[in-house]
Amino acid sequence: MSLRTVLSAFDAADQPAALYAAISDALAAAPGFRLFTILICQYEKQVTQRIFTSNPQAYPVGGTKPMASSPWSDRIIERGEIYIGRTREDIKTAFFDYELIWSLGCESVINVPIRWRGRTLGTFNLLHQANYYAEAHEESVRLMAELSIPAVNLSIERIS
Repeated sequence: MSLRTVLSAFDAADQPAALYAAISDALAAAPGFRLFTILICQYEKQVTQRIFTSNPQAYPVGGTKPMASSPWSDRIIERGEIYIGRTREDIKTAFFDYELIWSLGCESVINVPIRWRGRTLGTFNLLHQANYYAEAHEESVRLMAELSIPAVNLSIERIS
């Protein structure tokens, strides 16, 4: 899967699904994941809502999580910084649903904010085996997060 394929997905009529699928395929190829989700921020409801998932059985589209203030949310949502958790303990510290995450064989994470005009619209969340993600993955995942902005905005409009 190449950047060219992701860019060609912009022409597809079935948006935002076509772009999400192309991005998912690209990220599956590099850097790889066991679970990939996209969440949008619903500030007025103080929740994040899942708009894409690679595993609908464990993490269905439409599911929500509270946007409680935490070191994770301050970093990702408020400051727009990438978070890399490398270990099982990092997962436990950051996510209340860590047992479900572990049950899927996921013990590391890279969370990348989707930013537009100084505000976090949502997050890309890739999870994999322990010690999988590193700073070298940040640029490629961030690029895909930024390319998702038209689809994410469409999803936000449909939900609002």
